[in-house]
Amino acid sequence: MQTPPDEVLIGSIAAGDRRAMQVLYARHHVQVYRFILRLVRNEATAEDLVSEVFLDVWRQAGRFEGRSQVSTWLLAIARFKALSILRRRKEDELADEVATAIEDPSDNPDDALQKKDRATVLRQCLNGLSAEHREIIDLVYYHEKSVEEVAQIVGIPEGTVKTRMFYARKKLAELLQAQGVDEGAP
Repeated sequence: MQTPPDEVLIGSIAAGDRRAMQVLYARHHVQVYRFILRLVRNEATAEDLVSEVFLDVWRQAGRFEGRSQVSTWLLAIARFKALSILRRRKEDELADEVATAIEDPSDNPDDALQKKDRATVLRQCLNGLSAEHREIIDLVYYHEKSVEEVAQIVGIPEGTVKTRMFYARKKLAELLQAQGVDEGAP
């Protein structure tokens, strides 16, 4: 049996259908979790925010206007909640997280091999981007959102999305080159 499209599920959720909510959650919770985790960088906080996002969907399903894909709407809600949490964090919590993220420059052989791993290097380089650039790259490449959808999620003009993507790619190329990674390599 084929499951209904997201838009139909939202209509059913608005009518109080718990099964439709379960299907929508099963379909999108991993994507929403990964997106939030990249923003807040804390697994427990990300899990809490996923619950809040889907609670908002349950409460606000009747307000969904269908001007975007349901996944775009979900990520917009997730982004708002993640940014709200980040604004509320205390300075000392941020300082503690930054301190624990500092790598020890004295690597053992296993660490040296791991750093050669392209995916690891790429993640490190992505972390070197500004939050605005990292968010655009995440939405476009990991969540496969169009420029128009990214503009809706982030709440900025499409031209700004394109500009940020240009500068993010440029900075990412510089960071990869500094790590000794050939951009054309597999």
